[in-house]
Amino acid sequence: MAANKPRTTSFSRNFSAASSTAPHAPGLKHGPNGTMFLSSGILDLDKILGGGFALGSLVMVMEDPEAPHHMLLLRNFMSQGLVHHQPLIYASSAKDPRGFLGTLPNPMVSKDDKSRVHETEQEKGLRIAWQYKKYFGEHNSESQKDGKSEYCSNFDLRKPLERHFFSGQRIDCVSLKESADLATFQEHCSSFLSQTPRDNGNIAGGRIAIQSLCSPQCEFSNKEWEMLSFIRSLKSLVRLSNAVAVLTFAPSLVSTAFSKRLQHLADTLVSVKAIPDEDKELAKLLTGYQDMVGLLSVHKVARINTQVPAILEATTFSMKLQKRRSLILECLNQAPVDGSSGASYASSGSCSGSSKTGALDF
Repeated sequence: MAANKPRTTSFSRNFSAASSTAPHAPGLKHGPNGTMFLSSGILDLDKILGGGFALGSLVMVMEDPEAPHHMLLLRNFMSQGLVHHQPLIYASSAKDPRGFLGTLPNPMVSKDDKSRVHETEQEKGLRIAWQYKKYFGEHNSESQKDGKSEYCSNFDLRKPLERHFFSGQRIDCVSLKESADLATFQEHCSSFLSQTPRDNGNIAGGRIAIQSLCSPQCEFSNKEWEMLSFIRSLKSLVRLSNAVAVLTFAPSLVSTAFSKRLQHLADTLVSVKAIPDEDKELAKLLTGYQDMVGLLSVHKVARINTQVPAILEATTFSMKLQKRRSLILECLNQAPVDGSSGASYASSGSCSGSSKTGALDF
């Protein structure tokens, strides 16, 4: 007599299939509609984008000519890839782009990790019932499994990346300063992406970081159609591979028509802007203005394998340095009316800006 198999329906979840398609490498996460996400290196940005950068997408960052805030995004993006042992290509208009690797931030060690090491050393001296000891062990394993180190790390911008993260890594640094065209760099990217094919059995995401493609230091900076052809080819190459390409450019250095074409080609489009040190009107309007270093705006979010647009709760966020170390993004909040320390105008109970309330205060 045949063994009785568990009855399954179309509404039951197939756990074996879900476990077989799970990524084997850290730094990757499943998303809706079969999409795989790769961490941007900024925890808040991953939450805003719905999980991070979609695998096989082209991300563009519009620079601010007055401040290099786009470098913060590139540094975290590159450091996150090295922490997860993912291959990396970095290209810039600098003569020696490898020197930029020395500015990458190092992952920040939390107090829980330090205390966990101290607890394991004194574990033998603790006299706890075996039921509670087992519970604590399971709790620690869950925290390590769901912690930031598995997908997105918290980086210390004041501490350079340690050397052991560079050992055994595939890191290619390309200088675009003396390049007359982008054909050589396109072939380099093609050979790089061919080693990370889209195979669900063994996924290891690659990263491409291109800084200031339209920089005047490059000889091809005035060849807009050539740059446009390169970006189209790069987008098609990335779409068929397990990689994410992040490209930064300054809209002020190119024509308006060319800038619009670049923005249309981007799967995910963000822009950064510096905040003046002495903007009294903006300081009265926003809370926490003194802690802001810039603004980040999300113009487009990649939507792969679906036609449903992404609806964000907010599109502009403040860039802050928490304890002058880690980069965080926060929603903009309106400052209290008349400089009072109470609630903001949006959360005020009355309709008028006066702090005095009456029976009919309209």
